[in-house]
Amino acid sequence: MAGNSQRRGAMRKSGSKKGMVVGSGGQRRKALKGKGPTPKATERTSHPAARRAKAAAKSAGKRPTPARPSAGRSTELLFGRNPVLEALRAGVPATSLTVMQYIDADDRVSEAVALAVERDLPILEVTRGELDRSADGGAHQGVLLSVPPYDYADPAELIDSALGAPSAPLLIALDGVTDPRNLGAVARSAAAFGSSGVILPERRAAGVTASAWKASAGALARIPVAQATNLTRTLAAAKKSGYFVVGLAADGATSLVDLDPELARGPLIVVIGAEGQGLGRLVGETCDLLVSIPIAADTESLNASVAAGIALYAVASLRSD
Repeated sequence: MAGNSQRRGAMRKSGSKKGMVVGSGGQRRKALKGKGPTPKATERTSHPAARRAKAAAKSAGKRPTPARPSAGRSTELLFGRNPVLEALRAGVPATSLTVMQYIDADDRVSEAVALAVERDLPILEVTRGELDRSADGGAHQGVLLSVPPYDYADPAELIDSALGAPSAPLLIALDGVTDPRNLGAVARSAAAFGSSGVILPERRAAGVTASAWKASAGALARIPVAQATNLTRTLAAAKKSGYFVVGLAADGATSLVDLDPELARGPLIVVIGAEGQGLGRLVGETCDLLVSIPIAADTESLNASVAAGIALYAVASLRSD
């Protein structure tokens, strides 16, 4: 009969009632534990913000390494249509060519791509945004060339190999020149006037970076560059091998135009210091002769690359007489 709780099957099974069971005293409610603060949107895998962050990180991992001047062994990047084309023409050792999508190609871009194909270089096509980030704000003009770390020559081997060349050896040494663009321009002048190579100190000096490659217009692919642990000792060793060492100095007792032609025709090293500071004391004392470049005003000075060009031209003129 209705309401008979003793009837068979009238008892509700334990745990079948929804909600709290009468008589529990709220023990289950008290036992509940919170999950803590709500995670950030980027930390929730199903949230759109997390998916966007994951996609951005994935795409960042595919971008070429940005070119930054450093003394490490990281890959360098050349950018700009003329520098990239000149580097490919000169046979600069490159690892890949990156081209912007939908680029307005001209003859330079077409030739750069053709040279890359001829050399079996990988050609990557990326968006403008990716190229902007890779060039670190530089004027890339839609093309970028990845160049491996420069392989410096050994200074002793460079000095000895120049002595074995058919023509009289002519080397350039830079003391305290920290601008890589000056280094590139010096290498360009060295190639133009038949120099056998450039010697740099390992510390407190510019190295072969993307800026140096760009300024050299491909000359660094033809002119070896050596790094000396100690430039003073390297110059002293070169003197024992038969080189005459000439240093450029504003207070040099001899004018460059009065340099003895016989000295210019023999094995020669021309040492150039930084603009303003000039040669270091020990380097200057190691030189056999200090010469000056005559200029119109005593207050003016020449940067390293200009001074190197003038000195190399003067030596070449003396050798041709």
